[in-house]
Amino acid sequence: MSTIDPPFSPNDLRALAEQSNAWPFEQAKAIVARLKKSPKDEVLFETGYGPSGLPHIGTFGEVARTTMVRHAFRVLTEDKIKTRLLAFSDDMDGLRKVPDNVPNKELLEKHLGRPLTRVPDPFGTHDSFGAHNNARLRAFLDTFGFDYEFASSTEYYTSGRFDAALLRMLERLDSVMKIMLPSLREERAASYSPFLPICPRTGMVLYVPVTAHDAKAGTISYEDPDTKESVTVPVTGGRCKLQWKPDWAMRWFALGVDYEMAGKDLIDSVKLSGKICAALGGTPPEGFNYELFLDDKGQKISKSKGNGLTIDEWLRYASPESLSLFMYREPKAAKRLYFDVIPRNVDDYQQFLDGYARQDAKQQLANPVWHIHSGHPPKADMPVTFQLLLTLVSSSNAENAETLWGFIGRYRPGVTPQTHPKLDAMVGYAINYYRDFVAPTKQFREPTGGERAALQDLRDALSNLQTGSSAEDIQNVVYEIGRREPFLDPVKKGKDGRPGVSLDWFNMLYQVLLGQEKGPRFGSFVAVYGVPNAVAMIDDALARSA
Repeated sequence: MSTIDPPFSPNDLRALAEQSNAWPFEQAKAIVARLKKSPKDEVLFETGYGPSGLPHIGTFGEVARTTMVRHAFRVLTEDKIKTRLLAFSDDMDGLRKVPDNVPNKELLEKHLGRPLTRVPDPFGTHDSFGAHNNARLRAFLDTFGFDYEFASSTEYYTSGRFDAALLRMLERLDSVMKIMLPSLREERAASYSPFLPICPRTGMVLYVPVTAHDAKAGTISYEDPDTKESVTVPVTGGRCKLQWKPDWAMRWFALGVDYEMAGKDLIDSVKLSGKICAALGGTPPEGFNYELFLDDKGQKISKSKGNGLTIDEWLRYASPESLSLFMYREPKAAKRLYFDVIPRNVDDYQQFLDGYARQDAKQQLANPVWHIHSGHPPKADMPVTFQLLLTLVSSSNAENAETLWGFIGRYRPGVTPQTHPKLDAMVGYAINYYRDFVAPTKQFREPTGGERAALQDLRDALSNLQTGSSAEDIQNVVYEIGRREPFLDPVKKGKDGRPGVSLDWFNMLYQVLLGQEKGPRFGSFVAVYGVPNAVAMIDDALARSA
């Protein structure tokens, strides 16, 4: 795949980046400012993942967006400072409830309270439920070619990698408690401890009061809730884990994390964890709070509920690049993450890509495709839009790619699945999308008497077109036939100064002829579908309403 490489030096690119207000550069500038205060040889970017449920698109969004910020930072520093991206999985957390979207729920119910890496895999493919969900996340991130390192909370705790930070937390327990207690309800504050022992007898993550702690010995004591015996365990070596806000802070301190973003629902948690990190002697990372993704009902998407879109679902209907565009856009605005957002993002990605080569350098750095492709977007070569493909599938009831390629090949001679593999993939996406979402809701509207007359005139005008008429010629005919009541638009004037044509004319064509509310430019559709086919479609609509 050929790419468009920037025609300027890293120094010139940095100068342009410093003036850019694209959000990844704004975030990266904050990290540059951080290094001026506390220089270091390596910058660590981190994303977090709670593997209590299957990975969803929100999880991917954090990695994609953080990758964009990381690349922006590399441009601003001319790649002179080493960077790493750590995808951290909280797989030592106890399983609090059984997710709705997994098999063998009875199996999981028997292991509630155990660390996710000690819960059997209900899918039967991995050593544990945590390992299964970690593998799902990594497999997806790998398909995008993300440059990241995977980190397991279980491995970091049990290997001793967090031991020094855990001992520091124990030494400064009073300071940590002063930060945490005001944020808790009175009942919970009475028994709260940042440390959660892993029961040596049952393997459960215990939410129990700590009856004593010994900073010198590095231990805590608690009463076993079943046996009522006093138990003393080290806080090191994976014998304890931390509640999540102190855990987040401890990780920032232990690893020296410089950048991590989080959802808007975690604003207060970020502040608390930042204070705890500072109390341990560390500096909280830079970052921002992104808005949440909503499902079709306006509810926050959730791994455990399985609402909204899954990663696999998006990729059944659209390209990975379209998903990256969805993530790039307005990260601080709440967005619906449902099936109806897919077509727009597919076609908008192509529009951004088409425009990129015609832009100057400043405009290119503000173009989403520059950030999606880390400064090297591919050359645009997509002869038709996704919306047009969907309309072709709908109008022809195509059940296979060969039918669609027949239309495309006639419209764009020489364009084949071999010459345009990206288009071939999009053909498959369009067929899947049509079968699952368009066909079940397809409903043809009866034309009114005036609309019937207009359709008859359109049919006759199309029949009289010369063979090989262009999409523009066809569009002009469609426009001229629609220039009548009730479709006139007195506000929007035509090129000849006469009243223009309202969208109602084109919407009527889609509703009556195709059984859908919207569609692509009608002249382009007819050019690809074929004038004789379009005439036959009008005949069918007129016959249905006779």
